Amino acid sequence: MHRRSAFSVLLVALLATACGADGRTGAGADGDIADKPVVGVILPDDEASSRWVEQDRPKLAQALRFAGVEPLIEHADNDEGRFASIAEDLIRQRVDVLVTTPLSPRGGADVEAMAKAAGIPVINYDRISMGGHADYYVSFDNINVGELQAEGLLKCLGDKPGAHIIELQGSPTDNNATLFAEGQHRKLRPLYDNGTLKLAQSHAVDKWDVAEGRIAFARMLDANGGRVDGVVAANDGLAGAAIEVLEERGLAAGRVPVTGQDATLDGLRSILRGDQCMTVYKPIRDEAEAAARLAAAVARGDLSGADDLATGNTRDLVSGRDVKSVLLGADLITAENVRQVVVAENAIKPAELCAGDVGPVCADLEILVG
Repeated sequence: MHRRSAFSVLLVALLATACGADGRTGAGADGDIADKPVVGVILPDDEASSRWVEQDRPKLAQALRFAGVEPLIEHADNDEGRFASIAEDLIRQRVDVLVTTPLSPRGGADVEAMAKAAGIPVINYDRISMGGHADYYVSFDNINVGELQAEGLLKCLGDKPGAHIIELQGSPTDNNATLFAEGQHRKLRPLYDNGTLKLAQSHAVDKWDVAEGRIAFARMLDANGGRVDGVVAANDGLAGAAIEVLEERGLAAGRVPVTGQDATLDGLRSILRGDQCMTVYKPIRDEAEAAARLAAAVARGDLSGADDLATGNTRDLVSGRDVKSVLLGADLITAENVRQVVVAENAIKPAELCAGDVGPVCADLEILVG
């Protein structure tokens, strides 16, 4: 099912001379690139969470190439205009499939409407566009991710009745952030309601912006008289923002448990230092491989094969339709199981993880370098 114009084929063939982190490969041993379906991918940014550059981009490129399709991977830099512009360009090139991580439901839905009008299937990757037109969705069980964050916080808090909690939630335009919060509150809301814990302040950080998160956390901390006993941070980037403020107030070094998510390099190193309580490891390799297999099947017109891969459904709460989905599991990570899970699965290089001041901790945890 090839829909590319002659211009698209020529452009891709020219780009194929380069091989690098952008996911484009040369013809070489794989044969003529013009014979391969082309999958366009738009990832959100490289600042709100480093996972998109550290993990998703290279793993998607590798998985798509292995599946026999040619990846064209771009980052939207957290900018709706750039997201739409990249999508328009990929649609104009007549890619066979468009894989997107939408910045917002509206922006994602607009792009999906353009792709649908052009006859190009869309796969939502990691985030779904509520009210959109995506044919498939690949992500994690994001309510469970939030539950894991709450479990980690409670474990790190221990027996501290009446503990004051500040929540630093993700972007209000990201449906995943809504699901993370729902999962957290399934565990925490009963404790807030019965007084075991006190929800002091909560703020949803627009576009997951770390600088805004830092400002918001400082403001909430001041509004609560400088008291905080635990921080629900929706990802490792926001966790780092909260930890910076805590350090400035003399409250870091593990005195205040802080949650996270994404198992980024910075987040894991922060856990090993004792500054961050936990993170959630979502095996991006599995997500990338699932998306690649799905995209390859759709690109070749094997919709029954694609449907076999998408074993679940996600309800679009705006349109009411069910989106065929692949939803994966995640793991709660603390210092005690970094080696057994994250390192064992080659998700992080021990030499990078254990550089500098965390070297002695790695030695104690038997994380071998080299």
